[in-house]
Amino acid sequence: MKRSLPGAELTLINYGNKPPEIPWGRVRSLLRERVTGRFGMMRWLKDFDLVWDTRSGDSFADIYGLARHRTMSMLHEFAVQAGPRVVLAPQTIGPFRTREGRMLAKRNLQRSTLVFARDSLSARAAERLGRPVDATASDLVFGIDQPIPAAQHDVLLNVSGLLWSQNPHVDNMQYRATVRTIIDNLLERGRAVTLLPHVLESSNHDNDVPVSRSLVQEYDGRVSLHVPEDLDDVRSVIASAHLVIGARMHACLNALSVGTPAVAMAYSRKFAPLLESIGWNAVVSLTETGAHAEEVLAHIDGPDLAQRAVLARDAGQDLLDPIGQHLATCG
Repeated sequence: MKRSLPGAELTLINYGNKPPEIPWGRVRSLLRERVTGRFGMMRWLKDFDLVWDTRSGDSFADIYGLARHRTMSMLHEFAVQAGPRVVLAPQTIGPFRTREGRMLAKRNLQRSTLVFARDSLSARAAERLGRPVDATASDLVFGIDQPIPAAQHDVLLNVSGLLWSQNPHVDNMQYRATVRTIIDNLLERGRAVTLLPHVLESSNHDNDVPVSRSLVQEYDGRVSLHVPEDLDDVRSVIASAHLVIGARMHACLNALSVGTPAVAMAYSRKFAPLLESIGWNAVVSLTETGAHAEEVLAHIDGPDLAQRAVLARDAGQDLLDPIGQHLATCG
């Protein structure tokens, strides 16, 4: 964003950084504010020239629940009504499994000044909803400056708190068994394993920290733990590693964006098309029947893993080039 719009003043808002003018959390609160204007939400939104809607990269979907999709879609709509140009940043579009989910998505797509997808499957989803994308790019993580590596790590293992508990995506007990098999095998090989939470402690019950701490205790210190302080910290640690194995999409993307090989344990269709677009195929689908741990380990043993990761990083960076060109044309 800074490269495309030099000199722009940026204001970041998300669930962990809520401005007092926007009482999000529940749809009812947003609707009440739209009617009463008590907190000044519309005046606050009107002051911006452009709203860059990332949806955290993969929340423009209803697979994480309609409540989340409704809230984000409503804020997008109110931003449009306030007057700024609203852009859907490169992200996964869909899946939308409900009629309401599709209706909300169609409304947001059609009301956006620009729409970017980060993979071809998302671009097709947007087209089916009546609003072809302006460009297919890649994830914005490839636009972040390269970090200074921390002290060297061997294997970073990201265990998803979302998948560890009962969830609508995969069999959580099978996932637990897969994780333990991977850890056991890596330790038998003499590899040093560090658990790396990527969704940090918060009010969300499915964050990665509790399960990571539990596994450290279970393995009696034979695996270590690094809880990142912030984005800079996690990217620095990832850049220092030989390998990342992760079920969180952005753990894998952070790795590839700094040239560190990553084996992705995919629980939805958002993983494969994005990674394929940058030439990366080390993806194991947890939604399909198979020996998942063995598949992960087979990717680890693949040839030229480190060199291919650097090529994937470069491909992701190149795919972001069209964004700046389109932003320049929208004023």
